[in-house]
Amino acid sequence: MNTYERLLLENKAWAAETVSADPGYFDRLSHLQTPEFLWIGCSDSRVPANQITGTQPGEIFVHRNVANMVVHTDLNMLTVLDYAVNHLKVKHVIVCGHYGCGGVKAAMTKHNFGIINKWLMNIKDVYRFHRDEIDAIADEEKRSNRLTELNVEEQVRNLAKTSIIQKAWKDRQAPHLHGWVYGLKDGLINPVFEMPAGTHIDEIYEFDDL
Repeated sequence: MNTYERLLLENKAWAAETVSADPGYFDRLSHLQTPEFLWIGCSDSRVPANQITGTQPGEIFVHRNVANMVVHTDLNMLTVLDYAVNHLKVKHVIVCGHYGCGGVKAAMTKHNFGIINKWLMNIKDVYRFHRDEIDAIADEEKRSNRLTELNVEEQVRNLAKTSIIQKAWKDRQAPHLHGWVYGLKDGLINPVFEMPAGTHIDEIYEFDDL
């Protein structure tokens, strides 16, 4: 049996088990989507949002990319953000990175990764902003972990710079923004940064005609 065929069999088994335990489960799920959270996470296969938070389908709206980035030219991310904030009316947006992130580690090197370089440049910018603090850390793993935390913080700040978030803050005092880092070694989430709705940011980034 091919590995992808096993996925299909597992799907059938899961669906059957779910219906057996709760016959109306899929009917309810197909008619309702009211998640309280938008999760912007890393594409890493070891960091699945639902499993590590103990939530069920329908509870978290999810967007994932390499190194959990909030890039202002990323139409995919902006579309997800707009839909989650303005249509689903999520109360919280979580940027969740993870220790041991390959994207962060790659951005700390001078290696040429081809087309990936363009994405990693955004992480390199975070490194540059905080170079003195990061370079002062002798241990390589701790240095990478700290950049991971700082990257999450910068991505949360990037969220706050968008007109999408600022208009929602003005109109309904939500969503709150959270920066978390997941530990692959212990399975625990470390909250590293918070921005409650309405948090003041540098005025150059604030829009006055929303």
